[in-house]
Parts: sequence; structure tokens; C-alpha cells
Amino acid sequence: MKRIVALSLACVLVLTLALTGCSQPAAPAASSDAAAAPSEAAASSEAASSAAAPAVTDDASVKVVNLWSFTDEIPKMMTKYKELHPEFTLEVKPTIVATTDGAYQPALDQAMAAGGADAPDIYAAESAFVLKYTQGDASASAAAYKDLGIDVDAMLKEADIAQYTVDIGTRPSDNALVALGYQATGGAYIYRRSIAKDVWGTDDPATIKDKVGPGLDKFWAAAKELKAKGYGIISGDGDLWQPLKAQAEKGWVVDGKFYMDPTREAFFDYSKKLTDEGLSNVTQDWQDAWNADMKDGGPKKIFGFFGPAWLINYVMAGNSGGKKPGEGTYGDWAVCESPIGFWWGGTWVLANKDSKVKASVGNIIKWITLDSSDTGLQYFWANGTLNGPGGTKDTVASATVMKKSDGKVEFLGGQNMFDIFVPAGKANINTKNMTQYDETINLALRDQVRQYAAGKKTKEAAIKDFKAKVAESLDITVE
Repeated sequence: MKRIVALSLACVLVLTLALTGCSQPAAPAASSDAAAAPSEAAASSEAASSAAAPAVTDDASVKVVNLWSFTDEIPKMMTKYKELHPEFTLEVKPTIVATTDGAYQPALDQAMAAGGADAPDIYAAESAFVLKYTQGDASASAAAYKDLGIDVDAMLKEADIAQYTVDIGTRPSDNALVALGYQATGGAYIYRRSIAKDVWGTDDPATIKDKVGPGLDKFWAAAKELKAKGYGIISGDGDLWQPLKAQAEKGWVVDGKFYMDPTREAFFDYSKKLTDEGLSNVTQDWQDAWNADMKDGGPKKIFGFFGPAWLINYVMAGNSGGKKPGEGTYGDWAVCESPIGFWWGGTWVLANKDSKVKASVGNIIKWITLDSSDTGLQYFWANGTLNGPGGTKDTVASATVMKKSDGKVEFLGGQNMFDIFVPAGKANINTKNMTQYDETINLALRDQVRQYAAGKKTKEAAIKDFKAKVAESLDITVE
């Protein structure tokens, strides 16, 4: 859950604090663009580990668990963990370094390399760079979950964890599961009920999903119908980029050479279409104008946004202009199946293979990522009860948990969002189109696409400049 809202951290924080109190969870690590190396994880949960979990113990001389993260979200979870597990007596020492200006990864890498008593025992990685730590350059430092005393196969099956999160968290060199998340970030189309009624006479998700999809041909047809009534189908091209990039068959780098999948190259034309045909407000995601469109603050009202549940909870709700139904656009939203399947964002939790408190670390990670009981982190997270009743409900990695939880939210007019997001997490999501260079390349692409869509460059010139930027920034062959 964390990153996009980690952008709100204006400066780099390095904090070492005692864990006291607990507050509402921060926003998810959502990344504007995902990253890392192609996953070779097997297609079933059994691929993550086939050996029984060994017995592990802590070094009795160690009294501290070092926890590294880029927001305070996971550190705050520890308050609940300690409340539920009075037998846990170790001090949890969090270090929080914001992802602002790319500060987190170098700091984490340095701490891991230095080792010693202050080395991270548990560390977090967001979707923008997670594969570096699970499958890429830093993956050898991660402990296999089974080596933490976790019965991986049994718990994956019992919790019914979304397979794409398992694939991303599996290290190809030994087929070991080394990371899992606690959120599910499968995407949906989030739309305005009042606009749906005005254009199509109904706001029923089962009907609207067939108006905007499946497939982009129906999406563009819906955009024209909305335009005829004075509405935009999305706020800006960034809204379409998130689901579109997931459709690529191959990643940005194939056999050491730059490769532009036709689906991603088509984004140039789609962005231009949105601009030239007046189908959006031509905003840039995460900018003020984009946020304003969530409360009818733009030139024309916007019908929808693409996103996971965290976008609803931690971005849209706060920008809706209200706090309860009837205020601003709050309560005038619903979710339906996306025209094209995708996922966006998330935080994975890893352990240091050299940790001297593997038993305690394993218990903590198990509680966060695999415990599907009513006292596991994910049950509290899904029902908004981590800090007591009435908190923010969120989608979680365990489908078992969501199926027994109450996903009804006022922001969505009382709709049970789990009815849409559970299948979204089970969609046929391709994680093999990811590379460890994605964050850099995606940002370069987005810049050149905007210039082309605005008429500042020809498509040919924009693509040429895009490739030049990639060649300048990365040590890969660009032809």
C-alpha cells in the first residue's frame, strides 16, 4: 500500500523509534510504474517450496529485530502484533527511509552490505523495485520463507494467496518463496454512479462492465458516448497506462537488448487519441488537476479511474470533496471489472538470510503475509479493525480472508468491493513482462508520450528521443 502516498513524504526520513501507539494505516505503496527482473516462478503455489519447513530458533543474545521500510505502515502493524503475542519480548527497531528521490534502496543496500547488529532483519520492497530483491541483483540476500520455519505450501493453499504475488516473490535460482505482500492490488474500473445513470440509465456494475469492456474497442465506444453527454471517460493518459502496460507480452529488455512491445508502443496513439478527441481532461496522474477530477474540479466531469482498492481508499476518498455520502462525490462511485486485467502497486515483505532471530522474524512475516485466521493482520486489514472498529477496509492478499470479511464501503454507495477485487486478484496476470529497469524506462516513456500527445513532437521523434534516454540512463543495448 504505500508508495504513491509515500510521495507525500516531502523529504527523506530516517527514523529509529520505539513502537508506541497505533494509528490509521498509511496509503499503499503503489507505484506509478512496476519494476524488476522477469519472474520464472511456477504457476502453482507448490512451486514456491516443496520441502517441509525446518525448525528454527533465535540467538538468545540478540534482543532486537531491525525493521526497514519506506513508510510507517509495517512498523505500526507491530503494535497489534505485540498486543496479540505477549510472548514476543524483543524490541522492534524500525528505520524508515522515504522513497523520495530514490533514497530508500541505496540506504537499504548499504545497511544489508554492512551487516552486523544493525543490519535489517525484516525489510520491505514496493512493486516499483521489488524484483531487484526477489529475483534480481539483491535476491541472494533474502531468506527463503521455509528457512524461517514457515510451512509455505500449506499456508499458501489455506490463505488462497493471489498467484501473481507469489510469482513476484519467488526467487528463480532456487525456486524459493522469499517475499509476499499483505495487500491485493488487482485493478478495477472505478466509475461515477450518477454519470452512468445519465448516459446509460443504470449504475449497475454488471451492466457498466459490459459498456466499458471487455477490451479497448468497447472502452473507446463508451468514451464517445460519454463525450456526447459532456463527460470524459478518464482524467488523463496515466489512467490508461496502468492497465495497458500490464498487457505487454514481453518486458522492456529481452536477451540484454531494449525491446518495445507493440502494446506499449500503442500507448503513444492512445494518449494522442484521448487528447485530440477530447475524451479526457488531459491531466497528469498525481498532479493537482488529476486529484481535482475526483471531485468534479476539472473542465468536464470524469466518469472513471483505473485502480486497485488502495486508490479508492487512500487517494480518491480524500480528494472527493466530502467525508460522507452526499458531500462532494463521496458515495457516488462504484467498481466494475476492468476492460483489461491489471495490477498496480503493493508492498512485499522479506527477511535477511543472515538474521540471528529467524524464528521471531518468521512468526512476524507469517502473521503479516500468510495468516488467514481472524487474528491475522489481513483479517484486521480487510475489515478496517486494525486500530479498532470503523477503520479503512482494504483488499488483502488472502482471498480466504476477503471471502469471510465485510467489503461494503460507503464511498462506493455501500457496494461490497471484494465482489470485484477478489476476481481481479485471480485474473491471468503476466509478471514475466517485468524487468529490473521498469521504473526508469516507464518514466522516460511517459515523458515522451506526453510531448507527442501535446503536438510538441512527431511520434517518430518522440520514440527516437525515448530510446536515446533509455540508452543514456541504462547499461543495455538500444538499437
